Amino acid sequence: MIEGRKILVTGPAGQIAFPLARELARCNEVWGVARFSDEARRRECEDAGIRTLRVDLADPDFSELPRDFTHLLHLAATISGDDYDRAIRVNAEGTGLLLSHCRAVEAALVMSTVSVYKPHSDPWHPFREDDPLGDILLPAMPTYSIAKIAQEAVARFCAREFNIPVTIARMGASYGPRGGLPVLVARAVAGNRPVVTRWDPCPYNVIHDDDMLAHVGPLLDAASVPATIVNWAGDEMISVQDIAAYAGELLGIAPAIEVRPVPGASLGSGVHNGKRLAITGPCKVDWRDGIRRSLAANYPGRISPSAGIS
Repeated sequence: MIEGRKILVTGPAGQIAFPLARELARCNEVWGVARFSDEARRRECEDAGIRTLRVDLADPDFSELPRDFTHLLHLAATISGDDYDRAIRVNAEGTGLLLSHCRAVEAALVMSTVSVYKPHSDPWHPFREDDPLGDILLPAMPTYSIAKIAQEAVARFCAREFNIPVTIARMGASYGPRGGLPVLVARAVAGNRPVVTRWDPCPYNVIHDDDMLAHVGPLLDAASVPATIVNWAGDEMISVQDIAAYAGELLGIAPAIEVRPVPGASLGSGVHNGKRLAITGPCKVDWRDGIRRSLAANYPGRISPSAGIS
């Protein structure tokens, strides 16, 4: 548990950040910075006890942002679009400017992604932290790999230049009631739409909001100079096809899978979790239970309490 600290969270309205910031705000002073283009999302953050400030990391104005934070959770990112210059400006340069402003923190967690790994021909290959980096070549987010590799380089520099203990956490497939890959798959099944994926099988290590919250403290404790780099993902490697089948079982629908190969792209996005397990210990939310709970929250009345429980 983290209690009595002053914590800055970037992107606090996001699918990953909001559940973490909301829970941390119960026992800490939590600030959240973002562009806040959606006022309703900003109000949701403030109603959860998060003090908000509008900041655009493409051209940040930190004049109203304190410097006395004890911890930083840098979870904001730009993902879509094909503007490489902007992607690097926000994800990489923005990270450097933020860490420079927050150089007094005791520890910073900078979220990266497993999309930084060079594509592998084996869909079940578990990417390790020392595997080669490269462009994952996903058409839906063409700039993401390059911009996040650039972000990692900047964060590593800041750790050494400013003596900031940093953990760079490469996120797998997070999810919870607000969304994430497994929920997107389940929503397609619920809507009788085909689940589109790039290979059969297409594995991921999915991780639930509850486990992520439990891991934040240990990951911050593991921050170091030079930066600690670790995969942040669930214990079990499962495929999109597994998720679709289970969602179909819960909803009483036969899922349709549409495989659209992407030339050169990685066939899977699973990871090796040995380093993370040594830091956080095992996850506590089984993927089936997490998906069942997330679906029940999204589709009340369609999922019976005992559905999917063997």
